[in-house]
Amino acid sequence: MKTYRHLYDQITDFATLLDAFRKARRGKRDRAEVAKFEFDLEPSLFQLQHELRTHSYQPGAYRNFYIMERKLRLISAAPFRDRVVHHALCSTLDPIWERRFVHDTYACRPGKGTHRALDRCQEFARRYPYVLQCDVHQFFPAVDHAILRAKLARYVADPDALWLIDRILASGAGVLAPMYQMEWFSGDDLLAADRPRGLPVGNLTSQTWANIYLDSLDQFVKRELKCPAYVRYCDDFLLFGNDKAQLHAWKAQVQGHLDGLRLCLNWRRSTVYPTSTGIPFLGLRVFPTHRRLRADNVHLARQRLRRHRDAFQSGQMTEQQFRQSLKAWIAHARHADSWRLRRALLSDIVLRPVRL
Repeated sequence: MKTYRHLYDQITDFATLLDAFRKARRGKRDRAEVAKFEFDLEPSLFQLQHELRTHSYQPGAYRNFYIMERKLRLISAAPFRDRVVHHALCSTLDPIWERRFVHDTYACRPGKGTHRALDRCQEFARRYPYVLQCDVHQFFPAVDHAILRAKLARYVADPDALWLIDRILASGAGVLAPMYQMEWFSGDDLLAADRPRGLPVGNLTSQTWANIYLDSLDQFVKRELKCPAYVRYCDDFLLFGNDKAQLHAWKAQVQGHLDGLRLCLNWRRSTVYPTSTGIPFLGLRVFPTHRRLRADNVHLARQRLRRHRDAFQSGQMTEQQFRQSLKAWIAHARHADSWRLRRALLSDIVLRPVRL
C-alpha cells in the first residue's frame, strides 16, 4: 500500500493558496468577508501561509443556521479564510483517493454529480426489477472522528498534513450535536457518548471526507456482496437485483458493515421494492421509462420562485441574481419529464413593472 509524504509543502504553497482562494470565491464575490479578504489579497494569503507553516493556524467560529428542505438541516458556514484552507487541502489530497473510489459513487467528484447519478439509476432501473434503497440515519452528525482519522492516516503519512486535518476535525466537533441522537453499538460503555463526532454540513472537507468514510462500504458492496448494480450519492445509496430475498439479505449485511463505522440505516427509508413503482432519488422519482420531479420538490420550487420574484420586485435581489436562480431550477427540472410543469410554474412568476 502506497503512502504519501511531503504533502504539506504543496498544501501551503502560495500558488496552491491562490488557486484555493479563487475556488472559494466562486459565486461569492458580492459578500463582505470575501471582498475584505480580496482587498488585501497578497498580505492575507501570506499571513495564512505563515500561520499554516508555523502551526499557529486556528480555524474560526462557524456561522450556524437552519434550513428546512423536507427535513430540518443545520448548516455550518466556516469563515472565508478557512474555506480557502479547505480548498487547498482538498486539491492536494483528493487525487490520492479519487483513483481508489468505485465508479458508481457520485457526490463531490470530478465528472460525476447528481445528474449522472440519476442517469445511472435509471439505467439500472431498466435492467433490474427490484431495488434496495438505503439511507444512513443522521449521517453527518454521526461520523466518528477516530474512525475517519484512521482512514485518512492510512494513506497520508505527512505529520504536518495530519496536524491540519486534526485542526479542522476538532473545529467541527460538536457543531452538529443538536442534530445527533446517541446510537449505541456492541461493546460501548458510557464513554462512547463523548466520542468526538460530526462533520459540519457546508464544509468542502466534509463532502470529501464523507466519500472517504463510506468508501469501505462501497468496496464491501462491490467486492464482498458482489452487487452488480450499485449507486451512491453521499449517504443515499441503491442496490439493484433480480431477487427480493437476496436484496433483503444484503440489507442486513450492509447494516453489519455500518456497525463498524458506528452508523445505522434509517430503517423506515431503507426498503426493497419494484423499480417499476419509481425510485425517489436526488429530488426526482426515477422510473424505468421516465422521470418526474417529486411533489415536495415542486412545492418547494414554487415557494422559492415566488419568494425570489418578490425579492426582485422589492429591489432586494438583482436581475442577474433572479435570472440565475431561475436558470438553476430550470437546469435541474430539465432532467425530468417536466415541460408542462415548467411552463405552469414559470407562467405564475409574472414580473410587474417597478413604479418609479
